Amino acid sequence: MIAILPCTAIAAILFRRYFLIALTSCLLWNKSGSSMAVDSKPNILLFLADDLGIGDVGCYGNNTIRTPNIDRLAREGVKLTQHIAAAPLCTPSRAAFLTGRYPIRSGMASSNRYRALQWNAGSGGLPANETTFARLLQQQGYTTGLIGKWHQGVNCISSNDHCHHPLNHGFDYFYGMPFTLLNNCQENKPPELDAAFQAKLWLYSQIIALTVFTLAAGRLIGLVSIRWKIIACFSLAGCLFFISWYSSYGFVQRWNCILMRNHDITEQPMRLERTASLMLKEAKSFIKRNRHGPFLLFVSFLHVHTPLFTTEKFLGKSHHGLYGDNVEEMDWMVGEILDLLDKEGLKNQTFTYFASDHGGHLEAQDGSAQIGGWNGIYKGGKGMGGWEGGIRVPGIFRWPGILPAGTVINEPTSLMDIFPTVIHLAGGILPQDRVIDGRNLMPLLQGRTQKSEHKFLFHYCGSYLHAVRWHQKDSGAVWKAHYVTPVFHPAGAGACYGKGICPCFGEGVTHHDPPLLYDLSRDPSESQPLSADTEPLFDTVIEQIEKAIEEHRRTLTAVPQQLSLYNIIWKPWLQPCCGTFPFCWCDKEGDSTQSL
Repeated sequence: MIAILPCTAIAAILFRRYFLIALTSCLLWNKSGSSMAVDSKPNILLFLADDLGIGDVGCYGNNTIRTPNIDRLAREGVKLTQHIAAAPLCTPSRAAFLTGRYPIRSGMASSNRYRALQWNAGSGGLPANETTFARLLQQQGYTTGLIGKWHQGVNCISSNDHCHHPLNHGFDYFYGMPFTLLNNCQENKPPELDAAFQAKLWLYSQIIALTVFTLAAGRLIGLVSIRWKIIACFSLAGCLFFISWYSSYGFVQRWNCILMRNHDITEQPMRLERTASLMLKEAKSFIKRNRHGPFLLFVSFLHVHTPLFTTEKFLGKSHHGLYGDNVEEMDWMVGEILDLLDKEGLKNQTFTYFASDHGGHLEAQDGSAQIGGWNGIYKGGKGMGGWEGGIRVPGIFRWPGILPAGTVINEPTSLMDIFPTVIHLAGGILPQDRVIDGRNLMPLLQGRTQKSEHKFLFHYCGSYLHAVRWHQKDSGAVWKAHYVTPVFHPAGAGACYGKGICPCFGEGVTHHDPPLLYDLSRDPSESQPLSADTEPLFDTVIEQIEKAIEEHRRTLTAVPQQLSLYNIIWKPWLQPCCGTFPFCWCDKEGDSTQSL
């Protein structure tokens, strides 16, 4: 006998059934759709190349250098075509990258000709009161690591206070070079510290030697006979002269070219032939140790800065000489780290970024051969504050399931944007006690907005404002006004040959009144300057830009200058040294390194 249920009971059963189906569907949708929501903390992997030109990468148009792994990131993620460094040199650009602020705000913009830190034993560096993204992510439960180049200073008062060290700026782990590569790091290469600076350092070291000599001679008086006083004084003078001469020339390799693990020196001087393997080994080890996350890993390449140390495996393999070999080795290192993410099942849980700290180095030469980077269609290069070639860099993001693959964005963005972007991803809060110049890129990267939040970007050369970019959002135009430009040779590589890197002021620059104006949306090569006669909006554009400059300058406050001559000069009492000073030497890596 079949029981016949009342209509109300049937309705109740049907309601419960469809309610459960609907609820299950919602839960399943949320589970599968969670890939489109940012509700968990991803691992964050940041790659930053050194001196890489935007034209050196395959996905940005290069067909002679093979970069399949960087190109893979672009295929699987988002490529930015107007990604801009806040400075055209290493030290200030990296300070801006780490803090999300123009380097002039932290005192990391120079008013003299020495626009980057010159020595490990200088007292300048990223101030302790500046907040890096690493420090804020550390507060959000991230394990933070830096592998590679730092170039933001080491000590302030003594040789082990480590006031500027990465571990004092939010990194839990550091392995790499506290300084930067120089030709001096490799034997049989011409010194990279310019002759004028070498001469000043020589005079400075002579003064130190004379002072020490005078004090020592004074102590000898009354202690020994006149004959022995004379012999001792001349011997001491000769010894101190030798040491001071070497402090200007011979000891640069020992004092600047070192590797550290946290606060400990592991190699002094570095053995460049194994540095790439050591860096890769450390990066992989960090990921394996922290695979349960969340982690922040900043891989700050020594590639492709001169002297272009390249392991034998890659020598002669590219179609672009030693420079191409070095780029291809760096790309291989990127691929090895990406493959490890795949192997550990971390690809979809990792927000990955690749960029360069500024444009390619046009003045880099080996004899008559140019061994710097290529900046594509863009004018100028490293050191040039306003021209696109010095500041427009590759910018690639990947986060499978969150960022749409194969996307190209032509909006103006900045390396400073990484700071607020990763803070947002980590669930942190931006500092409220200072100006943050970067903008969160996630809405733009995900396609939730079509326009960059940047209206104006200011292009500094040291502490001198050279140019300003205005993104006129309603028309899509990107105007750039140059107030100062370097005097350089546009023929050939187009550089300041004979002067080193182009200067920011003095006889090596030209001032423009009215400024040179370009519409980058129509003339990205900056080949045809506009005028009031050729551009109806000329006066309006210049007026808007000059108002923006006035507003920007009102946000600046005076801060200690970290790149003053006093702060960048070598100070023996600040020198990191493994062993006996001044003959610093150690090798704690041994010969156990295996080629990876």
